[in-house]
Amino acid sequence: MRTRLLLNDLGGAPRCNAESGPADTSELGGKLTYRGHEVAGSADPSSSPVNLPLLSRFAPVPGVVTLSQTFVRRSHGGNCPCPGASMMSNGTSSALNSEQDLTSIPMAGGGLSRLAIARLQSAGVPVTELLRRAGLTPEAIADPEERLSVRSQIKFLDEAATALKDDCLGFTLAREFDPREIGLLYYVMASSQTLGDGLKRVARYSQITNEALVVRYQEGNRLLINLTYSGVPRHSDRHQIEFCMFGVLRVCRMLTGQKLVPQHFSIAHHRSGGTSEMARFVGTKVEFGADRDEFALNLDARELPLIHADPYLNDLLLKYCETALADKRGNMSELRTRVENAISSLLPHGRVLVEDVARSLGMSERTVARKLSDEGLNFTEVLQQLRRDLAVRYLNDRKLHVSKIAWLIGFHEVSAFTHAFKRWTGKTPSEMRTANAS
Repeated sequence: MRTRLLLNDLGGAPRCNAESGPADTSELGGKLTYRGHEVAGSADPSSSPVNLPLLSRFAPVPGVVTLSQTFVRRSHGGNCPCPGASMMSNGTSSALNSEQDLTSIPMAGGGLSRLAIARLQSAGVPVTELLRRAGLTPEAIADPEERLSVRSQIKFLDEAATALKDDCLGFTLAREFDPREIGLLYYVMASSQTLGDGLKRVARYSQITNEALVVRYQEGNRLLINLTYSGVPRHSDRHQIEFCMFGVLRVCRMLTGQKLVPQHFSIAHHRSGGTSEMARFVGTKVEFGADRDEFALNLDARELPLIHADPYLNDLLLKYCETALADKRGNMSELRTRVENAISSLLPHGRVLVEDVARSLGMSERTVARKLSDEGLNFTEVLQQLRRDLAVRYLNDRKLHVSKIAWLIGFHEVSAFTHAFKRWTGKTPSEMRTANAS
């Protein structure tokens, strides 16, 4: 009897706990398994209960998706687009206008949303209203093959964090989730020979799992992992990026059996406090309000062998990954979000000039202006709207002084910020803060 190997994206409730002490590889057992089935690590390949060469030949069964169907079908944008942070079904998320060009909407597997739901349910918090606010439905969440828009997932994580009174929800989930629930991306990394090989594959295939997430791997005098967004404004998110950053570090530790301590660990959005537990987990200071989302390891870490290395499984998974990557929809990044993401890193440094943004995008100033015009926009409009959105978000953090908020969004004087904010919203920053608290 052949066992079907089903690899879903972050599909179930969290099942393991990782402390900030030495990496505990016993979390995953001595062999590479999936949902109780050994898929790698056996000394005798013939003893494995999963006959890997037969995976792609399973006959379709209602309600069952084989490895080949999962990895290839998801990359096509059929009734189940691509993996990573959210998902969509035959009806798509209710937040999405059916007349929109769906190829421009970054999708993800929805596993992170499902992890958050498991936590909400364990805390006895009703989820239906939270889903509605994010433009999601219980039916979409209940279907493990349903994909969500990344923007809806980000919104839902914000709602869940508020309901749980956990302002560090992404970090909380990153420490608790079972990495095997990531599915394809975890197994292609875990079956690699070395940490460097595994991280290179994560960088290459991350957008199969989450179309908005761009992972870059770089070797120089250190090993650098950098995360950016495509098609989603970086300033709109905190919890998803924190889950990814801390989650990748944790998986690196688990697969090597080493308590890897980064040389530096930086996150682009701002936090006013409450980061001591994050620093203890990482083993060094976590810099918030940085220019980039990235962390660096000692270059020697690239040669660390992975506990569950399996070249046969890895070769098989790479074929599926390459097929999915070849069929994946093209770059879905809208120019507006690229401009916003470029502006975000420049705001605290003072005046933001269109020529600086154009340079960072590899375009001329005229090209940026023309392409924005094609979308019915102009640079000043994008800049002011971004400043407004960031200001409203920062004001929700009552520990942040108004003068700090003014600096973070590029104002040298509080009075100028107050005047601009009232023009944007009809309220002063203090009035908005009071209204949000009531």
